[in-house]
Amino acid sequence: MALMDITVVPLDNRDGGLSSFVAGLQEILAECECSYLLHDMGTTIEGPAPMLFDLALRLHEYSFTKGGERVYTVMKIDDRRDRTVHLGEKSASVKAKIAPATAL
Repeated sequence: MALMDITVVPLDNRDGGLSSFVAGLQEILAECECSYLLHDMGTTIEGPAPMLFDLALRLHEYSFTKGGERVYTVMKIDDRRDRTVHLGEKSASVKAKIAPATAL
């Protein structure tokens, strides 16, 4: 199981805001079989690495299907083969480690 963090930005957007564009990307994600979490700087998706690579291409191509001429996509993939990982586990692990320190 792997986690992918992805940000897709159309560079020829003249509106300034991207929320409508991101909403379109979220529709693609809603159709996939992966769990995902939208956050302020992108989306984190959980699934098998091959599926994530295919999904990244679909998300990247979305801008072109809407008439875009240029898109910038950044993705990071953490593919663990030693154990299964799920959305939220990394941040929960960090929070568990800092919680005792903040209680002092």
